[in-house]
Amino acid sequence: MPLERRLSRAMFLETEVVELRQLCLTPGRMFEPGKYIAGELPDIAFEMGLVDKLPPVRGHSEEIGDPPGDRSPT
Repeated sequence: MPLERRLSRAMFLETEVVELRQLCLTPGRMFEPGKYIAGELPDIAFEMGLVDKLPPVRGHSEEIGDPPGDRSPT
């Protein structure tokens, strides 16, 4: 018997960025794999286990910029 991975929308914040791992078809729209805001995806995507949490971002991404001394003089 295969394992089913059923998740609930309640496990995610409405504004959380999540990853849709597989194509999800609904009567009104086709959702391609990629990153979405959890509130944009249909309940069936969560119930079918097609949605994963993204790993936390490590480091200081907001501090990434030009390295000091690497600028050309003007």
